[in-house]
Amino acid sequence: MKISIHRNSRGGRRAAAAVALSAVLALTVTACGDDGSGSGGDKGDEGSGKGEITFWDNNTAVRRDIWMEIIKDFEKQNPDIKVNYVGVPSESVQSKYDTAIQGGGLPDVGGVGAAMLSGIVAQNALEPLDSRIKKSSLEGKLNAGMLESVKVAGGADGLYTVPTSASNGVLYYRTDLFKAAGVDAPTTWAKFYEAADKLTKKGKNEFGYTIRGGAGSIAQALDAMYGQSGITEFWKGGRSTVDDPKNVAALKKYVALYKKDTPAADVNNDFTKMVAQWDSGKIGMLNHNLGSYQDHVKALGTGKFRGLPLPASDDGTRVQVSNPVDGLGLFKSSKNKAAAWKFIEFAASHESNSKWNESAGAIPSNTEAAKDAWISEAEPTKLAAEALNSGSTKIVQLPYYLPDWNTISKADNEPGFQKVLLGKMSAEDFLDTLAEQFDAAQADWEKNKK
Repeated sequence: MKISIHRNSRGGRRAAAAVALSAVLALTVTACGDDGSGSGGDKGDEGSGKGEITFWDNNTAVRRDIWMEIIKDFEKQNPDIKVNYVGVPSESVQSKYDTAIQGGGLPDVGGVGAAMLSGIVAQNALEPLDSRIKKSSLEGKLNAGMLESVKVAGGADGLYTVPTSASNGVLYYRTDLFKAAGVDAPTTWAKFYEAADKLTKKGKNEFGYTIRGGAGSIAQALDAMYGQSGITEFWKGGRSTVDDPKNVAALKKYVALYKKDTPAADVNNDFTKMVAQWDSGKIGMLNHNLGSYQDHVKALGTGKFRGLPLPASDDGTRVQVSNPVDGLGLFKSSKNKAAAWKFIEFAASHESNSKWNESAGAIPSNTEAAKDAWISEAEPTKLAAEALNSGSTKIVQLPYYLPDWNTISKADNEPGFQKVLLGKMSAEDFLDTLAEQFDAAQADWEKNKK
């Protein structure tokens, strides 16, 4: 039997979600230990500044090689420190951290982006870093906006991760396919949908667009929703705007592309499958972020595609959701915090930060690295930075400070989005569920903040 929950039942679901969230938070408090020191009561130690440390990479699928290069550089400069690299897929890194917080085995250093930061901070597992930065070579060398972003995302006054990069949403399109079809560049949403239709030739297995239906799908859905609806605030009147009628209409239009102008296999695609599929040459457009730029360069060269900021409305207004800043956290349970901090400081320094971000095609956090020549040569990165600084782009600030943000916006609701693609759930019910959970999480955060 199918049970539909309509918009007028939002209050009832909020109560149920609040109960569930409270239970999760109660378990979190228990896991952190009664003394409040985090990670089972283990306060760690500064150590000798020598010996071995363990580093967890939070996106091993695409960043292993550049991290291995940076680690090699670090060990050459610091021969008395050995860095043990552990690669963790991006889709499972939060659950791996949560498991280690409760059961032990955390690394010394780990990739901790803004989207997962507050949940880890709430469990008291990360070392505050403000004083370390002030005494280090990084003082005054980190982008002020990125620092503020991770401070807000942590839901606390302090700094719990050193920002390393920022990555905006990008609409990549095949310039060769567009030219052959006589289609305009997808600079507006109207042109985006027109191109998706005109470039689709199912008989030749050619499609105008590839939609993300697997892990990470909701990030792209939020891009499309707010970008089309023009709504510029995530909260209005104390409630989430996720299920605003304009966002519902935008999502309906977006998911209608599935199987009409996209491959049917998209329902299960995470970003690696989606990127590989687009790079194969049969699909016109892809919405991802700056992180896949170098993958496209390797597959296609620089002459067959472009990466533009997400489409604007017909009047030229561009609305995009904030993208989480990535960073490096020092875990409180580390027995060698001095050596671990040396590694973080090295990784965020000019040369290493520039090298990492050039590989990723992302915007560097180090202000000296942000001036390096490669940025002007990587068009998507240059255009993304210009769009952010133009004053005409409206940014919807997502509530990364909610401890449950990552869970709600990923694993908990990705199966629901797949149901919407397959026609087994309405866009209204899907967005109602998201809104209920965000409302409950915000109410609980406000309550605990007092």
